[in-house]
Amino acid sequence: QVQLVESGGGLVQPGGSLRLSCAASGDIFSINTMGWYRQTPGKERELVAVSGSGGKLNFGDFVKGRFTISRDNAKNMVHLQMNSLKLEDTAVYYCNANIRRSGFAVTMDYWGQGTQVTVSS
Repeated sequence: QVQLVESGGGLVQPGGSLRLSCAASGDIFSINTMGWYRQTPGKERELVAVSGSGGKLNFGDFVKGRFTISRDNAKNMVHLQMNSLKLEDTAVYYCNANIRRSGFAVTMDYWGQGTQVTVSS
């Protein structure tokens, strides 16, 4: 089994910062991509930021340099540093990882349970 556990969500004022963390655990052989998506009611889940195994980074268009993503491969963790937060960044943020489990030849996508980020004055 594989689990992704997120932490770090909460309430922040506009212009503030938050740091989200996600830890993957279980019978992990290797991790390809790790990243973050977000979703608000009535909308599709959208990419926030993703880090590939080779270090390639991709960000949602709305990020515009405000967020950074980093991985700690030794700990199977990914972090999302969010600065200059806006009201429209309010959403549930989900950790995602593409993982190959020990003894398996294929990779699968796994999701965390989600963490609420609320930007409000």
